[in-house]
Amino acid sequence: MQTKKGAARPARAVEQRETLIEVRGLLSQFGEQVIHQDLDLDVVRGEVLGVVGGSGTGKTVLLNTIIGLKQPEGGTVSIFGHDTAEMTSEEAAEIERRTGVLFQQGALFSSLTVLENVASPLVEHTDLPRDVIRELAEMKIAMVGLKPDAHHKKPAELSGGMKKRVGLARALALDPELIFLDEPTAGLDPIGAAAFDQLIRDLSDDLGLTVFMITHDLDSLYAICDKVAVLADKHVVAKAPVKELERSDHPWIREYFLGPRGRAATQAA
Repeated sequence: MQTKKGAARPARAVEQRETLIEVRGLLSQFGEQVIHQDLDLDVVRGEVLGVVGGSGTGKTVLLNTIIGLKQPEGGTVSIFGHDTAEMTSEEAAEIERRTGVLFQQGALFSSLTVLENVASPLVEHTDLPRDVIRELAEMKIAMVGLKPDAHHKKPAELSGGMKKRVGLARALALDPELIFLDEPTAGLDPIGAAAFDQLIRDLSDDLGLTVFMITHDLDSLYAICDKVAVLADKHVVAKAPVKELERSDHPWIREYFLGPRGRAATQAA
C-alpha cells in the first residue's frame, strides 16, 4: 500500500506480540556523564520502530548497546530472549545471524567490490559453496534496487544513495528477522530519501522484518513507522504512533512534531 510523504502510516496489525528486544533499567555512561538512566524499551516482532531524540540523547549509544558494541553500566538488555551480558559465544553468533545492521555511513569495506561486500556475511557465517554465495549476494543486490553493473564497483565509485543500498543489501544477506538502521536517509536528497523510505517499507512488509530505525527525518517517521520511541531526559519518555505523539504535552515532543518542520511534514502531499 502506498503512503504519501507526510501522511502518517496506518497502524499495522502485529499478529505475534513476541518481544524481540527488551531493555530494562538501562544505565549508560561515559565517565561521569550519564547518557541513559532507568531506560525501558520493548520492540515486538513485525514492528517498524523509529527512534528519535535531541542531540546527545544517546540514540546511537542505545543501538550499539542492544547489538553488543557497548556494554551497559547497569540494567539488562535482551534480544531474542537472550541476556546480552550472559550470552555464550555460540548464542552471540546466532544473534548475529538473525540480525542485520545498516550503519549511518554504510561501513562498507573500501577494498572490496559491491558483490564482495554483500557476500561477506555469507562467507563469515555459512559454509555454502562460492557459486551459491555469489547467487545469493546478487539476489540481495537486486532486492535493494541496484543493477548488475554495480557488482564490481568499489565503494569509492558509488553515490551516497548507492552506498546506503549496498549497506542494506549486506544487512539482509543472512535473511535476518530484525534489522537496525542508523539514520538511513541522512545525507540523501529529498527524492533519494523518499525512494529509500519506500524501499524500507516494502522490504519490511514483504519480508516480515522487524525494524529498529534511528532517524531525524520526520518524513520517514510519518511514512514507514508503526511507532516512534522518543529519547529525552535520559530515558524513553514515550513510545506511540506518530498521531498519538502529536497530542503529547512533553515540551520536546511538541516542539519536534508540532514545530514548523513537524507541521510541514504533516501537511506535505
